[in-house]
Amino acid sequence: MQALEPSISAEIMKLHHTKHHQAYVDNLNAANAQLATAMEARDVASHAALQEALKFNAGGHINHSLFWKNLAPATSAESKTDAAPQLINEIAASWGSFAQFQAAFTAALLNIKGSGWGWLVKEAGRADSGLRIVTTKDQDPPVAGMLPIFGVDMWEHAYYLQVPYPPSITSLSAPTDSHAVS
Repeated sequence: MQALEPSISAEIMKLHHTKHHQAYVDNLNAANAQLATAMEARDVASHAALQEALKFNAGGHINHSLFWKNLAPATSAESKTDAAPQLINEIAASWGSFAQFQAAFTAALLNIKGSGWGWLVKEAGRADSGLRIVTTKDQDPPVAGMLPIFGVDMWEHAYYLQVPYPPSITSLSAPTDSHAVS
């Protein structure tokens, strides 16, 4: 976990993984168990009442699982733009340059109201590269038809020990670990 310093502190990574992400997993498992009981009892009201907990915690688990796969130390080969040349070319074609993408992505992240996620996604069925920057509220993952390339957690728990702004935004050097994209 120290490998991501100074971009993200080891303390934040440990708390983020062992407490916050684990809470989504534990709460999802509990909601799934309650759902099984409600379904067995044919308790429609309980089934309906569990939907928000299922969506929130499943989203938290999915989003964080993707998030961990895309982290790489700034000094690693995976964090360099030449590690994913096809993606970098598509980003340049879509935004004009990697620097212009960084500016657009940072602006989108900093415009999230409250908590949420910023994503680089590939949208299916488009004539162009299909790359888009999208944001999602709370723990909502990108919607169907959008393949997440990488995401940035803008919840306070992702950076609260390094305020005022998450260093992961300002130190974004390359979009992703090339192994997670291919």
